[in-house]
Amino acid sequence: MLILSIDTSTASCSVALHQDSQLLACYELFTERTSAAMLTTLIHDAVQQAGYELANLDAIAVAKGPGSYTGLRIAVSTAKGLCFALDKPLLAINTLAAMAEQIRAFYPDDHLLCPMIDARRMEVYCALYDTKGQERQPTAAQIIDHTSFGDWLRQSPVVFFGDGAAKCKSLLNDHPNAIFPARALVPSARTVGQLAGRAYTDGQFEDMATFEPFYLKDFMTTQPKKIIL
Repeated sequence: MLILSIDTSTASCSVALHQDSQLLACYELFTERTSAAMLTTLIHDAVQQAGYELANLDAIAVAKGPGSYTGLRIAVSTAKGLCFALDKPLLAINTLAAMAEQIRAFYPDDHLLCPMIDARRMEVYCALYDTKGQERQPTAAQIIDHTSFGDWLRQSPVVFFGDGAAKCKSLLNDHPNAIFPARALVPSARTVGQLAGRAYTDGQFEDMATFEPFYLKDFMTTQPKKIIL
């Protein structure tokens, strides 16, 4: 089971190669902009340096979102292009679930994990997971204020992390059950690949003809005003 994983949900760009859930290679770039050219270069380098060719892959996995509209489009179009060209199945992993996978082993069972991706103004994309990786609150776009997550914080400690957590920290940092790790955490293809291995075993493949990124919200554009004569 050789799986190539891609994540360009945010400003970072990462590619990972797993064989039977064992990480073989991981390339990551942290830049202001992600391009298709950068991504294809990382894919080529990761596969080649691990001693394989693209034809050896069993599946391609992609972080489906939520996240940057442009980043998600680049990742999904690249993944689908590889799947069509190589005749390989596509696996899609929730970006927030993959973020939670990065840290869930470091916290006790009574803690909840809240990965956050920055959206607009005081809004974030977020979800809640327990330390076994089970979803406790589904992915949503949420505007943060001083009452946010109040019911959950009364029940147990909640770990807020990701580039959207700073919005929460300014309002909830004084709550005794609110935890904000000092180390910054960004989405990575490393944990996309870990979850993709389980999805592959369970046969959770996507229909490539209909699959689209999980934008969560419609893309907002500024429409020109109509002039009435």
